[in-house]
Amino acid sequence: MGDATATAKVPAARKWILLNPGPVVTTDRVKAAMSGPDLCHREVEFSDLLARIRAKLLKALACEATHTVAVLTGSGTAAVEAAVSSSVSAGRKIGVLVNGVYGERICEMAKAHGIETVELRQPWGEPIDLARAEAIVADAGVEVVAMVHHETTTGLLNPVRAVGSMCARHGKKFLVDAISSMAGEDLDLERDHVDFVVGTANKCFHGLPGLSFAWIRKSEMARISAAPKRSLYFHLPTYITQQDKGDVPFTPAVQVAYALEAALDELLTEGVTNRIARYKARATEVRRACDELGLGQMLAPEHRSNTITTIYLPEGVTYAALHDHLKAAGFIIYAGQGALSKTIFRIANMGELTSGDMARLVGELTKALAAIRGGKGK
Repeated sequence: MGDATATAKVPAARKWILLNPGPVVTTDRVKAAMSGPDLCHREVEFSDLLARIRAKLLKALACEATHTVAVLTGSGTAAVEAAVSSSVSAGRKIGVLVNGVYGERICEMAKAHGIETVELRQPWGEPIDLARAEAIVADAGVEVVAMVHHETTTGLLNPVRAVGSMCARHGKKFLVDAISSMAGEDLDLERDHVDFVVGTANKCFHGLPGLSFAWIRKSEMARISAAPKRSLYFHLPTYITQQDKGDVPFTPAVQVAYALEAALDELLTEGVTNRIARYKARATEVRRACDELGLGQMLAPEHRSNTITTIYLPEGVTYAALHDHLKAAGFIIYAGQGALSKTIFRIANMGELTSGDMARLVGELTKALAAIRGGKGK
């Protein structure tokens, strides 16, 4: 009985336009790929699929010559934890630059694995103070410096290029959480001196939840292989060693891998640069509408990402009321986190969204605000 009820509630494709920062709206081709044949992950057919996916992930970042990549079954957080726990040598520290929830999460991961942290903590939404950051990078005990590229807490884009240059000058390894920026923002692993970078399938790659990735500079493999094995599941050298042989250490999400390959094919056909431009255009449409509606935005223009707009709730409008009005019209927006939950809401423009989707959103947002302010939506 429970199963039948649950099945009846499954929404049709595009019943809702997702404006949350992942999972995202995907194409029919990606969804259809999930119906590929049942496949044992120890068979050559899966080895071939995994090899193709890894090659396409490297191609997407144009880093085939310098980096390798591990594919993990798990959310983006799984891959970040794998990178954090695998990247620091015994007796060394990780420096973490924090200005949002996900930077804080990196600190929690390091501490959970017994890695000492040196932290620069700034208020959510405040740009990284590069002078203070350099003091962290220059710390003699710090081996790895970690930062979130796009802090989805506020939509803030952090200065990867500047921090990467600092790391290069001081001989430190640079770890970047690019979960919500990969294929949505400008990121060049060589130019930005990135040694470890993490992404996930279900954001700007337009895949489905369940797979995440860690790119590792090839020259780092010997060092991290000698580092303490702090986790069984999250040990990156294990993944690389196995996947280089066409094997996997643990059962992967096979059907999600089918969908991921379809999404990567779409990305490579479109081109990463073109996808970034498309995202920027969608974000511009949202922000222009906010200005026209008199909705304040949390961040100054120079600090905004291409993929999330953080908007102040107008006086007298609650997130719950706005969310419910827009959901009824087919749009899912996203709440603020922590102390921001009562003052902001977020609109993400990742995924297969069109200019027409944005135009409809603006119309429905206008109607929702009018209804709530008029007392009709309480």
